[in-house]
Order: sequence, then C-alpha cells, then structure tokens
Amino acid sequence: MKASWEKIEKNVGVLEVEVEAEKVAEALDKAFKKVVQKVNVPGFRKGKVPRSIFESKFGVESLYQDALDIVVPEAYGDAVQETGIFPVDRPEVDVEQFAKGEALKFKAKVVVKPEVELGKYKGLKLEAKDAAVTEEEINAELERLQQRHAELVPVEEGAAEKGDVVSIDFEGFVNGEAFEGGKAEKYSIELGSGSFIPGFEEQLVGLNKGEEKDVNVTFPEDYHSEELKGKEALFKVKLHEIKRKNLPALDDEFAKDVSEFDTLEEFKSDLQKNLQQRKDAELQRNRETEVVEKAAAAATVEIPDVMINNETTQMVSEFENRLRAQGMNLEMYYQFTGQSDDALKEQMRGDAEKRVRNNLVLEAIAKAEEIEASEEEVAAELENMSKQFQRPAEELRAILSANGNLEDLKHDLVIKKTVDFLLEKSK
Repeated sequence: MKASWEKIEKNVGVLEVEVEAEKVAEALDKAFKKVVQKVNVPGFRKGKVPRSIFESKFGVESLYQDALDIVVPEAYGDAVQETGIFPVDRPEVDVEQFAKGEALKFKAKVVVKPEVELGKYKGLKLEAKDAAVTEEEINAELERLQQRHAELVPVEEGAAEKGDVVSIDFEGFVNGEAFEGGKAEKYSIELGSGSFIPGFEEQLVGLNKGEEKDVNVTFPEDYHSEELKGKEALFKVKLHEIKRKNLPALDDEFAKDVSEFDTLEEFKSDLQKNLQQRKDAELQRNRETEVVEKAAAAATVEIPDVMINNETTQMVSEFENRLRAQGMNLEMYYQFTGQSDDALKEQMRGDAEKRVRNNLVLEAIAKAEEIEASEEEVAAELENMSKQFQRPAEELRAILSANGNLEDLKHDLVIKKTVDFLLEKSK
C-alpha cells in the first residue's frame, strides 16, 4: 500500500491511497462469500453458486460496493498510521479507481487535529490566595448545621418574618386571567429562600395567620415558561400557618447530637480540619484551572468546528448521566426548564470550546517537554482503580486493552503530569 498526505488548508488535507491489486482480489473474494449467501440461482442451493456463474449472471461489478466496504476502512486506517495524521472527523472518500485485477486508488479529505503554536507556559504568575480556614467560616458551618437541625415551632401570634416557613394558598393571574401551574393550596415556603419568583417572598413578610394579600411580581426574562417570560403577574395569597425555626444551642449536647464527639470544642476542631481539607482541595483545583487557562490563552490554535461539536455532544451526555443519577432524564429536564436540545448545546458550546482548547494546549506542552506516562505510573493508576472498583488490576488492564481505552488512561496521566508541570514552573 502507498499513502501520501497533503494539507490543503488550515486543518484539512487530502490523503491519497493506493492499495495493491492482490488486496482488491481478497476483498472481492470476501464480498462474493457474503453476497452469494443471499442470491437465488435456479439449479443451485443458496450459497453454492460457483463464482464464474455468479459473475456471468450478475457481473463482477455487483460485488464492488461490498468489496469497497471491506477494503477501504482497513486501507484508510493503515494510511492514517503510515502518514502520522490525527483525524478528528469522518473522511470524505472519493474512489478514483476500483476494478477486478487493478489496484484501488482513492482520496480521502480529512479534518485533522490542529497544530498549536505555544506561547508562554513556564513561569506563569498565579493569583495568591489564603487557604487558612477563618473563624467566620467555622461559625458559618456551625450555623448551617444549626439551621439543618432546627425545630419548626408554630407561631400563634405575630407576623411572618424572614426565615419563617409559611403555609399559603395562592393563585396567579396575568392580564386578569389565571395561568396553568399558577395555583396551589397549603403550599409550604421558607421566606427569604429565593425559591419562588423574585419579589414574591418579601411581600409575605409582615402577614399574620389568616390574612390575605395581593402580591405583584414580574416573571424573569429567562423564566422557563415562554408564555410567562417578562410578564407582570398578580397572585392572590392567603396565609394559613407560620412556623419559626428554633435553633439548638451551640453546646456539648449539640456536638453529641450531630457528631461522634462529646464536646463542642472537639467537634469544632474536627470541623476546622475537614474545612481545611476541602479548602485546600478547592484551592488546588482553582490553581490548576488558572494555570491551564493562562497557558491556553497564550497559545494560538484554530479549532475545527467538528471538535467543538463533538465535545458539546459529550458534555450533554455527561449532563444526562448526572440527571439520571438524580432520577431524571433530558426529556424531563426540557419539560421543567422549557429548554430544547439545541438551546442546551448552545449554552454548553463556550465551555466545550474552552475544554478542547485547553486539552490541545496541554497535549502540545506535553510533546514539547517530552512528558510521558511510565509503565510504573500506569500500573499505579490501575492499582488505584482496583481499590475503587474492587477488581484485580490485571483484569482491569485486560478490559481497558480490549476496548481500546488503555491509551486513554495513559493520555489522562500525561495530561495530569503536564498540569503538575505547569504548576511546578509557575510563580
């Protein structure tokens, strides 16, 4: 086989391939064995028609398409390896010559991974941030725990306040007409939680049990219902019940109730340690993001649309998996939010482009710095996976090798090492 590659524009080129006549003959043989099983010729059982009779009756040309389907993908794959290109989309194949006894000649127009012109990526200055846990953060976490373990006590006299949980009836009207989904009875809502339309909860503060009020609001411009976006609405509200949170005292008893510790001081000490670990991890993630984005911003690369489209599709798939973990799917999400598949993809496209750019730049840096994943590092990662999935490391290696994902594992390790390299060289 002969193969040559010629770039015709930024990220597009033409792969010219010539396959020997012997390979063409083999493909025609395989095509005949496949097709002969489906034809009926009087005097012969299905699948037993001699090749010469088949060709005289149907013509050898009847085998060409099946033979092409056999030989072209294999030849294309071999040509890609031989020329060292990295296609990112399906090729546009143009067969120039194909006949019995002759070599196969075809051209494939291919979109390839773009070249990256690296800018400055060593000595990048990162924003300094204090990772120490403050007393205010500890107190905020304690308050959050207090709120979670608060007792709701009915308020018999007095008006509703911010933070109270109230039970209400309401019915909404736009231009004097009730709208679908705008009515409920004994609806429970925490005032100040921001879970309702902006401005609604604030207008319930000061109401007493049994009182009614007309609440005027304007639906947000990005509201999920197209019919209500930006519309002014009036809600007729009746308040039935007020419950106020009775926060538990911050003492040793509270510590015993919410933790394994006997004293509040022991609990606070453990809380500080956990908050510090979370804050350190978050700071590390932020530093990684910052150094990668600065290196990517300094580089020059023209990304083919197909790569962004593919990454967007991948992100939608990841989003759907997260929804499924919560008992939802995309169809339900679209119904609840009023979004569409195209709108979601458009929303994710910017992040998809950033993700592709960052990955291309990291790959280019890894190549420039000759960063690779050693066999020891691959083995160590497989051991980590073994503990996570509770399966032998060698079994996981065999599975990854069989489905072609072992190279993806190595790629991920190289990317991680490259990010570590950038952090090590940063200021």
